[in-house]
Parts: sequence; structure tokens; C-alpha cells
Amino acid sequence: MKKTLIAALLATFAAFSVHAANDCAAQAAEKKLAGAAKNSFMKKCMADAGGSSCEATADQKKLAGAARTSFVKKCEADAKGNSAGAACEAQAAEKKLAGAAKNSFVKKCVADAAN
Repeated sequence: MKKTLIAALLATFAAFSVHAANDCAAQAAEKKLAGAAKNSFMKKCMADAGGSSCEATADQKKLAGAARTSFVKKCEADAKGNSAGAACEAQAAEKKLAGAAKNSFVKKCVADAAN
């Protein structure tokens, strides 16, 4: 029973993360954002969505003190990295890049977003 509950909670968390990413992309498209404005919006939107889910996951795992702080910090950093990758992939698609050019662009874009 306990394993089923944990599996259900993790599935809900995963669905929420995907929904948040789709939600942010939909909002950016609705606002007709492009380029740096879109990147900035996506980064803030994903951070807003990701922060609360990291806290919720830490609550579900019943983490406290330094373990909780470390987990939330890593979770938010991972979420930020994933959103940067997704935003860079979207930019590459907009520019209709493919193959090595796309890989090079995405790699540089993610590195720039990390700085």
C-alpha cells in the first residue's frame, strides 16, 4: 500500500512538471514572445512552477534540516537546467536547425543560460 501511494505521488509530481512546462510554453506562445524575452519568461515561469513542486516533494519525503535544504537546492537547479535545455531546443526548432548545427547551438545556449 505504501509503495503504491509513493508511486502515485511521484507520478503526480512528474505530470505536474510536464504540465508546468507545457503551461509556460503555451503562455509564451499566447503572449507572442520570442528570443530573449521568451527565454526570460520561460526561465521565470519554470522557476515559479518548479520551486513549489520541489518543496512539495521534500515534504512528501519528510526531509528536514540540511537534507531538506540540499534536496530543494538540487531539485531547483535541476529544474532550471531542464527548462534551459527545453528553451534552447525550442529556439533551435524556431531557427530550423538540424544535426551538428542544432547540437552546437543547444550546447552553447545551455552553457550561456547557466552563466
